[in-house]
Amino acid sequence: MAGIISRKLSNSFEGALAGGGDPATSPLYVFGPFLKLIVVAGVAQVTFGATVWLAVFTVVMVSAMYRRVMTWVTDGSGGSGLAEEEFGSWAVKINAGVTVIEYTLTFLVSMAALVTFIADRFPTLNNAILGFTYRTFLAVALSFVTAWLVNRGPKMAARAFGPATAAILALLWIMVFATIWKTGFHLPDFNLQAFHPAYLNFTFGGYARILALMTGIEIFANLVAAYDGTRAERSRKAFGSLLIIMGTTSITMLIVGPAIFALSDPTNEHVSVFTQTMDKLLPAWASYGGTIIGVAVLLSACAAAAQGIQNLALGLRYRHYVAADLGQRNKYDVAGKPVWMMTIAIVLCFLLFGTSEETYLALYAAGVFILLSMTGWAAFKRLLRELRQKFTGLKLATLSGTAIASFLTSGATIIIFYERFFEGAWSYFLMVPALYLLFNYYRNRLGAPSSVEDRLGSIISEQIYLPAVLQTTDTKQILFKKVIVPLDGSSLAEQVLPTVRAFARSYDAKIEFIAVQNKEKQNGKNMGEEQAEYLQMVSSLLTADRLQADFHLRKGETAAEIDQFASESNADLIVMSTRGKFEVNQLLSGSIAQKVIAKTLIPVLLIRPTNDWRSRRSMFKRILVALDGSEAAEAVLPYIRAFAQHFDSRVLLFSVPEGSESETYSEKIKHYLDDIAATLKEEGFDIITLVTGSGPARSILALSEEKKVDLIMMASHGRGGLDRQKIVIGSVTERVIQGTLCPVFIVPLTRSL
Repeated sequence: MAGIISRKLSNSFEGALAGGGDPATSPLYVFGPFLKLIVVAGVAQVTFGATVWLAVFTVVMVSAMYRRVMTWVTDGSGGSGLAEEEFGSWAVKINAGVTVIEYTLTFLVSMAALVTFIADRFPTLNNAILGFTYRTFLAVALSFVTAWLVNRGPKMAARAFGPATAAILALLWIMVFATIWKTGFHLPDFNLQAFHPAYLNFTFGGYARILALMTGIEIFANLVAAYDGTRAERSRKAFGSLLIIMGTTSITMLIVGPAIFALSDPTNEHVSVFTQTMDKLLPAWASYGGTIIGVAVLLSACAAAAQGIQNLALGLRYRHYVAADLGQRNKYDVAGKPVWMMTIAIVLCFLLFGTSEETYLALYAAGVFILLSMTGWAAFKRLLRELRQKFTGLKLATLSGTAIASFLTSGATIIIFYERFFEGAWSYFLMVPALYLLFNYYRNRLGAPSSVEDRLGSIISEQIYLPAVLQTTDTKQILFKKVIVPLDGSSLAEQVLPTVRAFARSYDAKIEFIAVQNKEKQNGKNMGEEQAEYLQMVSSLLTADRLQADFHLRKGETAAEIDQFASESNADLIVMSTRGKFEVNQLLSGSIAQKVIAKTLIPVLLIRPTNDWRSRRSMFKRILVALDGSEAAEAVLPYIRAFAQHFDSRVLLFSVPEGSESETYSEKIKHYLDDIAATLKEEGFDIITLVTGSGPARSILALSEEKKVDLIMMASHGRGGLDRQKIVIGSVTERVIQGTLCPVFIVPLTRSL
């Protein structure tokens, strides 16, 4: 359907280009510190080959492990495989904390290395102005540009940064073929003497350094949510992307690695060993071309880290570990706010600590190894349980390889923390607990997520589902006999009057106009008299048409007075404009409309007048009802009957198949909607159902525009104090109200009929 199709990655190559910038870059820098260690120590002839083979073996085993992880975690909520259902919420919080730090550091290191590449060609960037180097300003500017592009969706990120990843992949393969052409086909020697006690320290020390080639591998697990297709298809495409990148990296290590060892001088402080090797294997112009490619691909690495944060935020939102607005999708179907928050943190780091990548490398490396170790042991535990349930040779082989990879990565973690503890690795013992407490706070505040899917499963087991609210509510009880209409004297607020007239005629309702005189904003003694005169004049317009109308003038806090008057008068509905002096498009500043929605137990009909006539006039003939499978959202169902009966409406029951990892979730939610529709059809109502889209608010808005609906009906939060008011802010309801042209009918969840 137009406007609802999500902007997803469609194939493995597209995913490799969108997310593979960081791991594809690793051969450019991993050989330097590795060779410097073993060459200076004089052990390179013994340890080089064993270390490279050990690293490649680890890549193979961890990649195989991630193949399983990708089938376990398909919503972008994290790549470690630490499922809450299996390990408990503590594991998810620790994993998420480390992942947030690691993605931020990936962006930091990649951007710092990028400006270093540029500064190598343009030394004036190292000069300072106002206490900051020009390269710092460049890093800040490029960080904001990258965040902006990533927040325009994975397709945009792939177009903007994909060519850079393609370029680095091409460069690596050119290096592979150039090595074979000029030096022959030589794989590293595997010398068992490297594991002798005299050499073991250097073998594993080099291994810990060269294993940085696995930086960014977890991004592919966190990018699973960005692919289209079923759960199995998404995990398969993500693994294909991983194979493209890590396969190229491993082949480069095995074929180009020996050439780098033979042709470069690791003690040269001015030129990297990779650049030295390029100069000897490729034409002279390739060095400058390599710089350009390096800059571009490091931008791609920054983008991949930002995409990882986006998808991680979505997973954490569904599990109630962060506020809802942090995981809210923008119009490009991605969570934009976490990227901007990360970018601001990165900019502050650049301004406070500079743009040298050496400043952040210790933290960066430590995070990589923590994640790999967590992934290994989580996968080992799960595979062991699967093996006990059903023994197969393949499962045993996978389990054995996972155990070896887990031991190796855990050893590398110990080594890196031992070597780099005082260079910054210590800060993990502060940052991870802080994020853990933050996630714990939101989980305690919001509670465990409701098991909507379990509820849908039980509903499907019934012959036909009839929501309790439809069983206990008689349409005759919903008569809208008394309607409250707040006015502020503005022409925009008066745009509700045509709709109010329709209600008065259809339900023989009495209209109660109300204006609230805020004491803090009184400008003269006659203000109350002017408001009373205005309300009397508006009321007379209705009474002249033989409709019932009255007016009331109150003093105090506007939203509180509207809610109190509605309660005192036993009102059935509040109709108000979202424009005028109380604009709902400024909810964060505490608008009147938002406060009324948060306080009241009474349904609210919001009219958002614009230059489009449809926003000011409605006959309620085409109604869109948003449901998500929860019992709370069903509070709106009795009002469907009331509207459809009085206005002869056609009703579209709509849901977005989002918030579950299950491959059958769409089928379950469709079955659920069809059951409700069947019940209402038997009563003579015109009902259709639809399950599609990605991002509830965006899909509701797109569908309402496409189908030209003239009313959206949905449930929202009612009275409940500060917590409920905060939940309303950033919710689907708010975004729909802000973006739609048609009226929105909101039922508070605490409404009892």
